[in-house]
Amino acid sequence: MNKTFCIAGPVRPDKHYCLSQRLNSQELHQLIDEEKYFILHAPRQTGKTTAILNFVQQLNSEGKCRALYVNVEPAQAAGDDVERGLRTVITSFKKNIGNTFGMDDPAYQLALRFEATPTISGGALEDFITQWAGITPSPLVLFIDEIDSLVGDTLLSVLRQVRSGYESRPEFFPQSICLIGVRDVRDYLIWSEKEQEKIRGGSAFNIKAESLRLGDFSPEEVAALYKQHTDATGQIFTPEAVEYAFYLTQGQPWLVNALAYQACFRDVKDRSLSITKEVIDRAKEVLILRRDTHLDVLIDRLNEERVRRIIQMLVLGEGEEIHISTDDLSYVRDLGLVTQKGLAIANPIYQEIIPRELTFVQQAKLEEMVDRRPFIRADGSLNIPLLLEKFGQFYREQSSAWIEVLEFKEIGPHILLLAFLQRIINGGGSIHREYALGRKRVDLLVIWKNQRIVIELKIRRGEKGILEGLIQTAGYMDASHATEGHLVVFDQSLGKSWDEKIFTRQEQVEGKTITVWGM
Repeated sequence: MNKTFCIAGPVRPDKHYCLSQRLNSQELHQLIDEEKYFILHAPRQTGKTTAILNFVQQLNSEGKCRALYVNVEPAQAAGDDVERGLRTVITSFKKNIGNTFGMDDPAYQLALRFEATPTISGGALEDFITQWAGITPSPLVLFIDEIDSLVGDTLLSVLRQVRSGYESRPEFFPQSICLIGVRDVRDYLIWSEKEQEKIRGGSAFNIKAESLRLGDFSPEEVAALYKQHTDATGQIFTPEAVEYAFYLTQGQPWLVNALAYQACFRDVKDRSLSITKEVIDRAKEVLILRRDTHLDVLIDRLNEERVRRIIQMLVLGEGEEIHISTDDLSYVRDLGLVTQKGLAIANPIYQEIIPRELTFVQQAKLEEMVDRRPFIRADGSLNIPLLLEKFGQFYREQSSAWIEVLEFKEIGPHILLLAFLQRIINGGGSIHREYALGRKRVDLLVIWKNQRIVIELKIRRGEKGILEGLIQTAGYMDASHATEGHLVVFDQSLGKSWDEKIFTRQEQVEGKTITVWGM
């Protein structure tokens, strides 16, 4: 069977191109030898499950211990029903024991008896694992995946039972246990219906020795993954294509695979044709518009208040003076939404997706209200001055009603302009966005045929702010080889009339002509 790029579920080395050494095997062996309990976390679809399954297979082939991988996500549906949740967890253990060691294994028979018990006690999981360890001649090593999918009292019960058995290791409890999830257990804030309070995961599982994070692909790893396809089929990825794929994804494993799958197995099936930077760029657009499961999950996170608050500040380019809680920052980083260092959207594809999603409803409405044809000149060029003039009129007449219904009211002006731009530019050009906390502006680069148009968005903070914006716009124009530059300044001052807020003027800064649009 010909291999392909994995875009759903764990990687199967017999079916998918894959990178075999994602984990530090020596480090994991040391933790196990030292009888440590530890955490492995990373954003969804980064290869955690694949890496651990491979490592479990390696451990069992070495014969020093009995290693088991178990996914407890099916117990999520139990919610706070601890008895139901524990029964489901034990069923998951039974299934994976059977798959790994066979249904004749004593542990499988033990799990069957626990599963069939009419009433599951609150300590059933600890009892089951204790009895299993007692009848197994080799030390047990457990890898419990999707631990953070469990809810409330069920999650607390599982964590506490694992903690309770810790002192009995390795004779009567696993020598080592690894909990796998999106976040470090330390950062869980769990609502207990029974105790009517929020409980820190770290207090329920205070035996953690290490917290490991599975990283994204490096540029070299992206090149190595793509080379496997070249070796198998002869189809070449140009160096520019590989470099661009890494730039777009910053090594996020699902995105790296999804770009290549779209490029090689959907867009360019003729293996004699190379995968170029242009092919990767087209694949990126397809992924964004198609909104696969990975991207849908990402978008769903925008509805969470603590995520929304940070994203708003990033889109505004302001807010470093506003306190961001350590919990919230840790949360968005663990989700993979922002970079691990500093505060910026994690990669250019997410940078594209987030504003498009924020403006999706507005774009749909604008399709019925705005005809894009008047903004295209007879020679096919884009008339940005006319576009911004018409947006100014629209903003004056419609902004209060439109912004009122937005969940992201603080960045309402930005959302409306982005939606307006997207409505006009879709299908004929592209918008590249850059934003990060502390820049105090949003950088937009509109590419339309041979035009490279910079549009800077700022909230007005007096004339000094406009001067800063002009300097920033000139700098970005120079860096992006722009043919045209505009600075849009939103004045949200109370008490000013629209006639005072709306103006247009041209400025010369560092040899660049910049049009300033007050709104």
